[in-house]
Amino acid sequence: METVSLIREIYREAFRDLGHFLIRNYFKMFALFSLAMFIVVLYAFIFRLATGFAFD
Repeated sequence: METVSLIREIYREAFRDLGHFLIRNYFKMFALFSLAMFIVVLYAFIFRLATGFAFD
């Protein structure tokens, strides 16, 4: 019975750490993606200003 509880505790700790790992990496990738999209928007806006686009 003690062996079963030890195995259960090992799996519980492993999946708890795995969840934090996945969530942390997901938010890192989301932050990088958001930064890249913001840079694209800034580039497009500056390009329009430089070429004399009429903002009507």
